[in-house]
Amino acid sequence: MVKQEIAVASFSRVYDLDQVETALNDLGEGANEALRATYEKMLKTGNLRFCVKPNRMPSIDDLIDALPNFSAPLDDIRKQVALCLETDDRLELMPILLLGDPGIGKTHFAKQLARLLGTAYQYVAMSSLTAGWILSGASSQWKNAKPGKVFDALVNGSYANPVITVDEIDKASGDSQYDPLGALYALLEHDTAQTFIDEFAEIPINAGHVIWIATANDERSIPEPILNRMNVYEIPSPDHDGARRIAQSIYDEIRSAHNWGLRFPETLGDAALEALKQASPRAMRRAILNGFGAARIDGRDSIEAGDIRLDYGNRRKPIGF
Repeated sequence: MVKQEIAVASFSRVYDLDQVETALNDLGEGANEALRATYEKMLKTGNLRFCVKPNRMPSIDDLIDALPNFSAPLDDIRKQVALCLETDDRLELMPILLLGDPGIGKTHFAKQLARLLGTAYQYVAMSSLTAGWILSGASSQWKNAKPGKVFDALVNGSYANPVITVDEIDKASGDSQYDPLGALYALLEHDTAQTFIDEFAEIPINAGHVIWIATANDERSIPEPILNRMNVYEIPSPDHDGARRIAQSIYDEIRSAHNWGLRFPETLGDAALEALKQASPRAMRRAILNGFGAARIDGRDSIEAGDIRLDYGNRRKPIGF
């Protein structure tokens, strides 16, 4: 498991308090109560958020060892971290697009990167979006309207530079009136992101420090202007040794996240690793988690090859008569 690094935190102003107070005072008697409550909360919590960066070169080599097929983006991230280590400059990372087969570990990589950098992590599943308001909020004039994911991450969160994963960006769909990717044209550009306006709150917020990671299986359905705003990496399937290291990393992550994991050894046995070598990281996670349970049912504190079922979770045929 990749250790979280000690980070240096400065403060960044994510919105202007005077603008919020003016907007609150301008609300009429019949104004949206959720909007009023949002402004009041913004004033109460203040406008400063942590903007973190590692205080030394983080253990990128350890993450490459755990996720060897992500060495290309990690090598580029290493270069950007090196630029700001000995200065007061903040970490700036170009938006990243990870292309690769389903289940190859793209989302897992984004979570581990957030942990490595010592910041927060947010997830947006684009395959389930039918309108851009999920990212940028919906007008308070609409019933049940609320702020978007970006506003929520920055205003209600603790960090000015969280990692936000836009998963399966190539699966985004919508009608001609609501473009799910519309907000990203501004958010992926540093200059325009600094004055991003959520349609619910209508207060400019500074999203210029957000670390964006998008994932996709196929770049052909992604608009060219979006591609041009990102560093694009094609993530290959891991080789034999790489697959074993990924399986061990996932095993360690699951084991460390649960108290019952203390029953089990720190390393997964060789036979179990061999049984997992052909699986995708997504299938590995499912098989390892169920392997833990199978071992305990059998009264054991270690996972054996026979506990690994890669067909578990596959859609079963309905029973017919």
